[in-house]
Amino acid sequence: MAQLFSAEADRRLRLALALGAAALLLAAMAGFAYFRSDRAWGVGAAAPQPIPFSHAVHAGGLGLDCRFCHAAVERTAEAGMPTAETCLGCHDRVWNVTAQFAPLRTARELDQPVAWASVHRLPDHVRFDHAAHLTAGLGCATCHGDVAAMPRTVKAETLSMGWCLDCHRQTQTRDAGRFRHAGIELSSLTRCSTCHR
Repeated sequence: MAQLFSAEADRRLRLALALGAAALLLAAMAGFAYFRSDRAWGVGAAAPQPIPFSHAVHAGGLGLDCRFCHAAVERTAEAGMPTAETCLGCHDRVWNVTAQFAPLRTARELDQPVAWASVHRLPDHVRFDHAAHLTAGLGCATCHGDVAAMPRTVKAETLSMGWCLDCHRQTQTRDAGRFRHAGIELSSLTRCSTCHR
């Protein structure tokens, strides 16, 4: 039977297939690297807020404790965000800039919460308890970075599952609550149900 394609055409087809496979592999590796990068997780990115707010001024310069604005952090899973009353308690008297604080006054007049944008939003299927972490001796900066030096609050860590598990594994040696799963001894801190609903 006569050959349908020349040897040169066969060589070009093999080269094209090899280059195509290499390009797909390279694209997959680049995608994997990107989705594991800080940029993909929003590290260093600030969330737009209803009013300009500087932790560097409030926590850094004035020395306000985190609990002044995040009042529920020691008692509940949620840290809580400052209410309009909290902000205006000072700003009705000090540095009262009408245009900047309009969203706060509106929230207070309508008896609604201030629409703060969370920088550290976890998925709904993740259970996180601020009070438990503070009780365990972790400070705010462990996860949130040096917020007192941030003019605009940015995400300091990925807060990915791997990042959290790294910390939980480090404390595993101090954890007495171990159990066995499929013959493997696991710490209660690395058990899936510890953080997932």
